[in-house]
Amino acid sequence: MISSDLLEEVTVELLRRAAVTLPRDVISALEKALEEETSEIARTQLRTILENVRAAADTSVPMCQDTGIPIFFVKGVCGKDVVEGIRKGVSRATAEVPLRPNAVHPITRKNEGNNLGIDMPYIHFSPGDDATVEITVLPKGAGSENMSALRMLSPTEGMKGVRSFVLDTVLNAGGRPCPPIIVGVGIGGSADIAMALSKKALLKPLDLQHPDPELRRLEEELLDALNSVGIGPMGLGGRTTALGVKIEIAHCHTASLPVGVNIQCWAARRASVRIHVDGRVEFSTEGFW
Repeated sequence: MISSDLLEEVTVELLRRAAVTLPRDVISALEKALEEETSEIARTQLRTILENVRAAADTSVPMCQDTGIPIFFVKGVCGKDVVEGIRKGVSRATAEVPLRPNAVHPITRKNEGNNLGIDMPYIHFSPGDDATVEITVLPKGAGSENMSALRMLSPTEGMKGVRSFVLDTVLNAGGRPCPPIIVGVGIGGSADIAMALSKKALLKPLDLQHPDPELRRLEEELLDALNSVGIGPMGLGGRTTALGVKIEIAHCHTASLPVGVNIQCWAARRASVRIHVDGRVEFSTEGFW
């Protein structure tokens, strides 16, 4: 049995790592974008972003003042101790990292000051084996999250409709989500499932290819199309609007084609941990794939 105390300590460290260290695949994508970018204004923005990332890691200071709201994905044994440990860890990390207290009541806007509240942090649970618990945190800032979109397409619109909706969503977002962005797309399920899938898609490393050839082609086509629109880094023009497009799917009703789009800014923060029942702990910013 994994104790609540261990989960608390692990959660604090998980949030610290996510806030100050960008995953290797995201850094590599930013460096590649800098090499290939032709606009000097865009190159200046990319250099500044990379300098900021390195400074954050060197000084253990969060890389962005908006440290987001903590969204957790837990795979494995789920229970009261897991929730309690994560909540305590979030409260401590808010004070110790520190993280900006962003969580407020949606109606009164009251802020408890510790990133806790009703269903906050939000925890997505999925089954796993009995020997480990895997926890991934996705800190989500408002600038990118506010650009989320859902559309219930007609099945007759097919993949053409999916492509158009994704492109329209990014064009509508413009420079507001702090590009270069990563685009998570959820296709299928129901309205709520499609949106959850689009956020789950953001957990995938950028250099991890989709196992389905058709969906891999769709990711590549969308990325090429997005990088031809000219929004560019921080919305100031250039060929690097997106670093990647990731897709997750689920079977859906024969009369439905739900599509969710969740945009992540360049500060694509995520961190994972695998906790074994014997107490061993493995951290990773790349996740466990």
